[in-house]
Amino acid sequence: MSDAVRAADSPYAVEVEAGKRYFWCACGRSQKQPFCDGSHKGTTFTPVKYTATDAKKVLFCGCKTTKSQPLCDGSHK
Repeated sequence: MSDAVRAADSPYAVEVEAGKRYFWCACGRSQKQPFCDGSHKGTTFTPVKYTATDAKKVLFCGCKTTKSQPLCDGSHK
């Protein structure tokens, strides 16, 4: 993860829809944070798929150093 770009200093709070798939940006280069826009092309990064089981608020990692990708684990602190 060493060349991932830190996209934010805090997590992105997103209301997700049950059953919907989301693709979290792992490289930090996407202009559509916290989600992938294809900016990882040419790097070793790939987006991480997250499928929402329930409609709820989810905290997606913004610093890109979480150990529980794609969700925030407090690593930004």
